[in-house]
Amino acid sequence: MKYLFASLLAALAVGAAATTVSAQGAGTAVVPKRIVSLSPTATEMLYAIGAGNQVVAVDSDSDYPPTAPHTSLSGFQPNVEAIASYSPDLVIASNDPGGLVKSLNSLSIPVLLEPAANTLKDSYDQISQLGQATGHTAQATALDKTMRTQIAHIVASVPKPAKPLSVYNELDDTYFSATSSTFIGQIYRAFGLKNIADKAKGAGGGYPQLSSEYIVAANPSLIVLADTKCCHQTPATVAARPGWGHIAAVVHHEVIPVNDDIASRWGPRVVDFYRIVATHVAEAEKGG
Repeated sequence: MKYLFASLLAALAVGAAATTVSAQGAGTAVVPKRIVSLSPTATEMLYAIGAGNQVVAVDSDSDYPPTAPHTSLSGFQPNVEAIASYSPDLVIASNDPGGLVKSLNSLSIPVLLEPAANTLKDSYDQISQLGQATGHTAQATALDKTMRTQIAHIVASVPKPAKPLSVYNELDDTYFSATSSTFIGQIYRAFGLKNIADKAKGAGGGYPQLSSEYIVAANPSLIVLADTKCCHQTPATVAARPGWGHIAAVVHHEVIPVNDDIASRWGPRVVDFYRIVATHVAEAEKGG
């Protein structure tokens, strides 16, 4: 699990530097019939825009929707021969480990890179790109509109806190977190929350590793556990940590367990994450 988390952080960290690569048909009028997705977020987007029946294989981390053709393919350590064995006419990935794009292009297999989103706009742009690349432009446009409408409604339904509430987003049980400069952090910013990771050492990279002492001293109003799957963290395990029993979020029962994937992916289910955060911001505000 630690290796997978480290790989995820690496993918997120290079998101800003990565660029979309279109080759031999990706994004053109040629509609692919055999898509391999090496990105869990892209997989969710593909099915949400109606391109699921064109997907012949997804990577080992693409666990949603459950009907996706799950395989042992890796998006972090891709095996070009294994990918090519599915005879894809389009491969979608979130980054380019080991020169994946060049290797697949040498086999005349087009690749579309959809790197980790830095903003909600990046997510909408990727949905649009996938719609164009797969022949589902109308469905992608509809999904974009639906997401925008739902998110705007969710945010507007929660008044900004009278007193600033603070939040700690936990990515794993070694206290890696996400600052306001990240896609995850911008969701908290939409609700007027103060992110305790913003002033931490290493915050410039977007994903600093905090210390237990730092978190206890910051005394966050909300703790969001995005490590319930990877690290089996719960409100009970958090409350049992030395010194954490006095943190406001623990005292007021605002330690929020969230499916890791919903809290970390930038696809359609980000709406669910907005809804979860909104509910707990409202509850925290009522609790004073």
